[in-house]
Amino acid sequence: MTFPSSDDSAYKPEQYPAAPTSVPPSYGTAGPVPPVSSVPPAYGTPPPGQPYGQAPPQQQPGYPGGPQYGYPVDPMTGEILSDKSKLVAGLLQIFLGGFGVGRFYTGHVNIAIAQIAVTWLTCGFGVLWPLIDGILMLVNGGTDAQGRKLRDN
Repeated sequence: MTFPSSDDSAYKPEQYPAAPTSVPPSYGTAGPVPPVSSVPPAYGTPPPGQPYGQAPPQQQPGYPGGPQYGYPVDPMTGEILSDKSKLVAGLLQIFLGGFGVGRFYTGHVNIAIAQIAVTWLTCGFGVLWPLIDGILMLVNGGTDAQGRKLRDN
């Protein structure tokens, strides 16, 4: 193994360009500061770049585009609706809720199994949970396992 001689490895300033001694002005100066408004935007004012009166497009995970692919859409909100009915889910939950049928129908398997377990472990008194759950499904609706709102009909 050979080592370079002292004159080969010596630093020669003429070989390297001089380092800059100051920072260019574009890096060290701040640009213009935007004015700060102390007044919040008026209620109902659309966000910048969106025309007034139009709702932003809703995108549901796993369902790109929505209506053009045949999924039903809520006419009021534009949300993609489930293919399950809240009437069917609520009635199944009220009459067969001790067996978790309404929750199996909507795709909530874990909740259905929990309702079965609670009903059996409390010797039938746990059937109140599915009964109340079914009434709430009929009144408020609910969602399916994908988070889509249940249809009204």
